[in-house]
Amino acid sequence: MWHVHGSYMTAFVRGKHTYLIPTLPERGADGRGRAETWEWPENVVECEPERLYDERPDLVILQRPHEFELFTQWTGLVPGRDVPAVYLEHNAPQGRINDMRHPMAERDSISVVHVTHFNHLFWDCGTARTFVVEHGVVDPGHRYTGEFPRAAVVINEARRRARVTGTDLLPRFNAAVPVDVFGMDAGPIGGYENLPQERMHDEIARRRLYIHPIRWTSLGLALIEAMHLGMPVVAVAATEVPDAVPSDAGVVSTDVGALVDASVSLLNDPDRCIEMGRRGRAYACERFGLERFLADWDRVFEEAVS
Repeated sequence: MWHVHGSYMTAFVRGKHTYLIPTLPERGADGRGRAETWEWPENVVECEPERLYDERPDLVILQRPHEFELFTQWTGLVPGRDVPAVYLEHNAPQGRINDMRHPMAERDSISVVHVTHFNHLFWDCGTARTFVVEHGVVDPGHRYTGEFPRAAVVINEARRRARVTGTDLLPRFNAAVPVDVFGMDAGPIGGYENLPQERMHDEIARRRLYIHPIRWTSLGLALIEAMHLGMPVVAVAATEVPDAVPSDAGVVSTDVGALVDASVSLLNDPDRCIEMGRRGRAYACERFGLERFLADWDRVFEEAVS
């Protein structure tokens, strides 16, 4: 499995298996190796392409269309024919509804795993067998203090991704409540960029509330982590979010004005924030807990190799 999504992988590799992570000298997109800003266990093993050729894996997890050919090039094995394969689809589909055809739609020998029911609904996977394994995160623990009367936002590549991540909505929020932006390349819009996950969790939890302005991604892991931290959340009601945030743990709406008003109200009501955060954490630990996540994946593995 390639190191594509560090936050997701941090939970994924907590299972009982040995995880071979392709590694190239330049540590580029196809060979990043082990994470540098997350803590991964010792059962995550860096593996050069030539070693993959000699060490036939039991299962390959694909996450990007070109990995199908890349794996064959490196190993001489065809995913789904010579070695069991699963395609993990992280993203919500793009384009017109009738054109949302998945790259693996015609490969009925490769199962597709979606990370949300929303994605499963929207992607057309043709004859491929499909599963939904909802997100799971390593519990960072209850860290919420809310001592800073400010809002936290986590967006990676906020400027480049623009409307997708709701970056354009931030000035409207910031005009009503002070907003601190965290994430990769968050610095250009006045935020805190590239912090190690542990430190970022500490910093976010010191803010009074968490704002999730994202329009079109599967379901931000940062939102789930914020709930685990014990934070009240204010979120755009898009994709999976309305089903992931209970009404007593946050405010979810497509009305940006209502979200801004809710942010102001929460900023001025620390006791309500504490109670909403407590309920949100309890819900998130149950629904998005690591034990359930890994058990779901084990069932997918068993199905794939049987």
